[in-house]
Amino acid sequence: MEINALPKYDMSDNPTNCCPRFNSEGWDEQELHFKDKLFVKAKTKSIFHIPINMGSVFPKTFSAIENAHATDDNNFIVLSYDPSAWTGEHYFSVNKDIPGQEMIHMTGDYLTKIFEGPYKNVPKWEKAMNTFVKNKGKHVKKTYFFYTTCPKCAKFYGKNHVIAVSEIE
Repeated sequence: MEINALPKYDMSDNPTNCCPRFNSEGWDEQELHFKDKLFVKAKTKSIFHIPINMGSVFPKTFSAIENAHATDDNNFIVLSYDPSAWTGEHYFSVNKDIPGQEMIHMTGDYLTKIFEGPYKNVPKWEKAMNTFVKNKGKHVKKTYFFYTTCPKCAKFYGKNHVIAVSEIE
């Protein structure tokens, strides 16, 4: 895959008018290569890894992105990482700097793997991702998760697809 390119996240199939139905084509077991890929960083508060203010942080961040016309529908992803049981970090891909937002540039090589099931399976998926990466002869530096739908939309669609995105070395 080209530098900074992502598989297509099809926004058109969206009966909920919230999260589109996830189409897994092109997402599983892919290699991604970022060079100064631009993201907006947002933080959420958590209690034992359960976010308590995501419902306000995500709409506020998406609004800032849309107001700045920085949406990149062809390269959409939100990478989430919990540095502790009390904090979540979320990285929204964008196509330009957004005033008033914390901007992050990511550089590195990544491997992806799709999982399906409840969010409580994240520790199990992280372990499976470590094995997957190790079997490729690489080592995981950090694993992010792309939650393709919110809990309400996952219930509506009857599936909860989550993509592990591991930075590798």
